[in-house]
Amino acid sequence: MAAYGLYSHIRANKIRSLFLLAGLFLLVYVMVFAGALVAEAWLHGNYPLDTIVLLAKRDLVQAIPYATVGAAIWIAIAYFFNQNMIDAVTDSESVTRREEPRLYNILENLCISRGIPMPKLKIMDSDALNAFASGMNRRQYSITVTTGLLNRLNDQEIEAVLGHELTHIRNGDVQMMVVAMIIAGAVSFFGELLFRMFMSGGFRYRSSDERKGGGAAAAIAIAIALIIVSWLLSIVVRLALSRSREYLADAGSVELTKNPDAMISALRRIEGRGELPGSPSGIMEMCVDNPRTGFSDLFATHPSVESRIYKLVTLAGGHDPGPIALPPLDDEESDEIEPDERPQIPQDRSDDKPNPWGDPPPQRAPRPQQGPWG
Repeated sequence: MAAYGLYSHIRANKIRSLFLLAGLFLLVYVMVFAGALVAEAWLHGNYPLDTIVLLAKRDLVQAIPYATVGAAIWIAIAYFFNQNMIDAVTDSESVTRREEPRLYNILENLCISRGIPMPKLKIMDSDALNAFASGMNRRQYSITVTTGLLNRLNDQEIEAVLGHELTHIRNGDVQMMVVAMIIAGAVSFFGELLFRMFMSGGFRYRSSDERKGGGAAAAIAIAIALIIVSWLLSIVVRLALSRSREYLADAGSVELTKNPDAMISALRRIEGRGELPGSPSGIMEMCVDNPRTGFSDLFATHPSVESRIYKLVTLAGGHDPGPIALPPLDDEESDEIEPDERPQIPQDRSDDKPNPWGDPPPQRAPRPQQGPWG
């Protein structure tokens, strides 16, 4: 957790992320080539396979400028409107210091201590315990916190979570993840479109061409394989981007708050309680924790809470309290104590003289000890 080591990891992670993002962008061209294969197989089903592949390559070269412009437009739209879409999906609302003084002051103190511009603060009405940062530029940066997390975590734990999200903003993780989700979404959309075209039966009447020795069937099989591989690679790239960044965000939170125990305790409270009902996978990928169990754990975008806590214990000197059980909000006892239920403090009356009227003697304040300088 030394400053040099931490920032060296951040710099190396950014370089790797740029290469991964470039590879993700190349998947768009792979999908275009798969679409060209399908189109040429449909138009020239009686051609041999090598000829269909050559025609598809020609189509790819011609389509590269259009695909690049289309991807750029897609990214530009997301750049300006991604925060509006996220707010619409999560139904989160911006809050001010007057509305949430506790949360606002914690975030403001963190930003002042490190000279970080204050992001917008948003509240999402949900019993889940989670938070996420979003935005593509300084005017859009925001941190969204669920009401469940606000009600269940103490100030130190909330500070650790906010420090985690601030680190995502400082390291440029937010922009990287948004762009990755946009490109991966384009790959998934185009792949689904091609699959729907194929499953609709548009190539069945070409079966006579296949009997004539045409390469249509082989070309379509190659296109399907490319689509599947591209989709899987887009998931792998998104996993690589998310998993490594969560460790660095935990470390950044410890650097900001100087309190590894608070980050560990926050993770223990959030563990298994962060699922946002109805939220798309893209939102969950930006959260502090994205719980996955069973087979879906193979596609988890976050490392396990156990592995994150292990690193905080071994590298930051934190202490793991173990799993923390939280009682339901409806069953929690009120903090207010009735007068007749207040605990009675025993009083030592050995020095008190008996009172002839039966009233208890007045309470005497203990005499303060005087120091040598008074």
